[in-house]
Amino acid sequence: MGVENLLLKREDLSGFAMGGNKPRQLEPILAEALADGADALITTAAAQSNFCQTTAAAAAHLGLRCVLLLRGSGTDLLQGNLLLDHVFGAEVEFVDTDSAYDPALPARLAGISERLRAEGCSPYVIHLTAQTGPLGAAGATGAASELDEQFRAMREAPDTLYLATGSGLTASGIVLGFKHLRLATRVVGISVQQPASFLGPLMVERANQAAALLGIPTRIDESDFDLDDGFIGPGYGQPSMASLDAIHLAGRHAGMVLDPGYSGKALAGLVEHLRTGRRRREDSVVFIHTGGSPNLFLHADSVGRTFPSAPRRSPQAN
Repeated sequence: MGVENLLLKREDLSGFAMGGNKPRQLEPILAEALADGADALITTAAAQSNFCQTTAAAAAHLGLRCVLLLRGSGTDLLQGNLLLDHVFGAEVEFVDTDSAYDPALPARLAGISERLRAEGCSPYVIHLTAQTGPLGAAGATGAASELDEQFRAMREAPDTLYLATGSGLTASGIVLGFKHLRLATRVVGISVQQPASFLGPLMVERANQAAALLGIPTRIDESDFDLDDGFIGPGYGQPSMASLDAIHLAGRHAGMVLDPGYSGKALAGLVEHLRTGRRRREDSVVFIHTGGSPNLFLHADSVGRTFPSAPRRSPQAN
């Protein structure tokens, strides 16, 4: 088992707050926010969201106020991205839901926005699973252009590209960009959150909305990419045995840090596709490491239990 030509696209080395692929999504969103005169950002996602911690870091960098509405009970330990949210000075609130598409979220975001306006702020609401999604997908097309340049330097485009797919915005932007640039590289998204029956049509919608924003004629449909939802495991953000195995594989053979909720599941999908013959050994494959490394430490106990000689619990700080 294996692949003869495996290439790594290191979005985890983007250089901004360990945010991985998220700064690409944020670039056009922040440009619009600043053009609108915003002095505060409001966004929502899971308690350990890579996007939220990157938004908090960007707000700190730009001198903007930041309010995060995080999904959860508010009892989460101050670790991983949630710790970074506080390090970057974000104001954190919680909403008791586990769904990114909960109809209660827009009302909560609107309420926070109204409160900030009453305090004299000019807030900008970022809601990736709603009105801001097309802008995020448009930002991700920059990755497609960058990859195209890198492929040209190699004088041969890879057969396939694998990446973790949560909201689907990065994958949507790359699929749109590849099709617009007439790149034959097939995008394979490994869903870490949503069933393919839900996520696939949403990716098409977001990509085509992004195309309209960018003023390009290209449009995509579900035949333009592959989506595999067989690696979600016990749930969104939760380690699976396959993702833990993938973490060991990447660490021991490439010195690369994956997280068990996103990049680990994506690599697990690639490994399984090779094992079962869905991907051929002679294929050329590029794997995008989309970041999320802080969440490895959030799951230290789960990861540690897979090492025979490791202590059963992480050491407690004095």
